[in-house]
Amino acid sequence: MKNSKFKDSVLGVVRRIPKGQILTYKEVARLAGNPQAYRAVGNILNKNYDSAVPCHRVIRSDGKAGGYNRGSEKKLLILKKEGILC
Repeated sequence: MKNSKFKDSVLGVVRRIPKGQILTYKEVARLAGNPQAYRAVGNILNKNYDSAVPCHRVIRSDGKAGGYNRGSEKKLLILKKEGILC
């Protein structure tokens, strides 16, 4: 199924974001093979609870943190701990 392949691709891209670095939802979509699917990236990450996939390292294109399935405040806290300010 194509959607499953895109999901796996998104999770693979996000899994490789090193600590202290970030990507935007749009960048993740592009790297996963579908530049226009940035909203889909957000939906995929919202449903992810695998701690090996650092979803908190994906932010909005305007520099704001964006959503996080464990709460936006927690996302900001983790990013600040990693030296990233949003």
